[in-house]
Amino acid sequence: MSLTTADVEHIAHLARLELTTDEIEQYRRQLSDILAHFDVLAQVDTSAIAPTASVLSLRSVMRRDEVRPGLSTEDALANAPDSADGFFRVPAIFGDDANGG
Repeated sequence: MSLTTADVEHIAHLARLELTTDEIEQYRRQLSDILAHFDVLAQVDTSAIAPTASVLSLRSVMRRDEVRPGLSTEDALANAPDSADGFFRVPAIFGDDANGG
């Protein structure tokens, strides 16, 4: 499959890329070559191969959850620009009441 200049310009527009004329031609050739490789792969007979999500065996890469001590309140607030009574203080965003007044 060979892409046209218009195809590359459309892709660049979707990706919000500004390309020069030389870049458009370079990407047109490169993307066309990539698609040609996919055409070759599409011709391979895979009818005897069972569908699979992965060729690797499944294993968990997550560590076990272990309860560990966290930060003390003093440590957590140590670099806070403002705190009071063990809490972070931040500027009000709604004013005095919940209606923004």
